[in-house]
Amino acid sequence: MENEFQEVMSQRTDEELIKILTVDRGKYNPFAIKAAESEVEKRNIDTSDFEQIKEKAIVEKKQKEEVDSNVVGSGIRFLNFLIDFVIWLVLAFIISFLIGFFIQPTEQVVISLIGYILIFGTFIAYYAIMEIKFQKTIGKFITKTKVVKMNGEKPTDGDIIARTFYRLIPFDRLSFLFVKNGIHDFLSKTTVVKDKTQ
Repeated sequence: MENEFQEVMSQRTDEELIKILTVDRGKYNPFAIKAAESEVEKRNIDTSDFEQIKEKAIVEKKQKEEVDSNVVGSGIRFLNFLIDFVIWLVLAFIISFLIGFFIQPTEQVVISLIGYILIFGTFIAYYAIMEIKFQKTIGKFITKTKVVKMNGEKPTDGDIIARTFYRLIPFDRLSFLFVKNGIHDFLSKTTVVKDKTQ
């Protein structure tokens, strides 16, 4: 068993070993701790790095715990979805009406193609623009929630765009019935939390 732990610890980074021996020490059994200590000695890791990495790990752990304690449940997420779905449909209808007012295509194929582009485009635009600009959609404004990274920081534009496209995965909406963070959250490494600034 001890050899197994030594093999596992030999594959850890210096920072991971230091976290195991400091912040996360209580999560590991004595054989794993001994293997980690042995690996630190073998690599001749400077113990002066321990305190700095330990402090950083403690801060990260606190941030994660704070975010986890503020993650909203499935009921709020479903309410956000319903509000945003209705708003998206209204936006798609208004834009379709305006485009239909100026463009009069005669072929059914062209009408269908324009319809699909409008539906898809307004969906992507609504979620991406709102969450990039405000970290929230209108549904989230109403429920006083917002999108954050897993560590509580503001998501980048790239995170939000990825999150928006992941929403198109079939059954994404159903994933919230089983877990707090659905498929589009998991893949984009984001979550929805209570917004304490509102």
